[in-house]
Amino acid sequence: MSMLMEPTSSLRAREEASELLPLNGWRVLVSRAKKQAGVLTDGLSALGADVLEIPFIEIRPPRSYKALNDALKLISEYEWLILTSVNGVEALFERMAKLNIPKRVLSHLKIAAIGPATRSALEREGLKVTVMPKEYVAESIVAALRDKVRGKRVLLCRAKIARDVIPRELKRLGAYLDVVEAYETVIPQSSRVKLRAVLKDPDRRPHVITFTSSSTVRNFVSLLGIRSGKSKLLTGVLNASIGPVTSDTLREFELNVDVQAQEYTMPGLVKAISDFANSPTGRYRMKTGGDPSSKHS
Repeated sequence: MSMLMEPTSSLRAREEASELLPLNGWRVLVSRAKKQAGVLTDGLSALGADVLEIPFIEIRPPRSYKALNDALKLISEYEWLILTSVNGVEALFERMAKLNIPKRVLSHLKIAAIGPATRSALEREGLKVTVMPKEYVAESIVAALRDKVRGKRVLLCRAKIARDVIPRELKRLGAYLDVVEAYETVIPQSSRVKLRAVLKDPDRRPHVITFTSSSTVRNFVSLLGIRSGKSKLLTGVLNASIGPVTSDTLREFELNVDVQAQEYTMPGLVKAISDFANSPTGRYRMKTGGDPSSKHS
């Protein structure tokens, strides 16, 4: 029985092509919830990164659906619906399906989505997004709705624990706002041992850890059982943030912000990491295997 072998020249060409990829040789830890890691993992892998997935957050149903159920029963009374994540969109439609509520009951609503991924999730459900801010943060949602919600009934569907910016500011603007929990995020305890093990293993230790929300930062610190980023366990590891809010949380825990996406999306984060890797600082770090501020012999 004969076996077909790939020509040596073809193998060499593929290896050389891989070496030219911008993230070749970089180990990147993706911290998103397991079912959501795909876009970030695929984007990084396509650029040559060695990706390790250890989720810092786990998405779970809320402890009670009462508030969401009540809002859905009265959905015809609302004029605006605000969704701030793909998780919120998925949780909303899963609950509607469970209650046998047709999607058409949302057709009268004006809808605000925080960013392109959330908008795409809504469009896949057949809904049209009225407002999406230029910057994908809560403050920009408020700015985009500033002259649109006074005297209007607004439903904000989100996680149990979230920033208070949207509720506080929209109420100041005169909106009649109801906030309902569609899901909650918790710390995945199975990640605790995995995370410490990979940080202690020189062959698997990541060059970069991605942070895609403030929750990933807080849970990261909790998983490691550290008080701040000054822990020796993190020496030399770079932190890549999806945007300014996440970056502020990193600084709150004395964690460096080495990379921040210019566009606050997963593709934007991939680009930011790639750009850093190909910067003089990034190339130096890869060449020396250490902190460019350190002294090397």
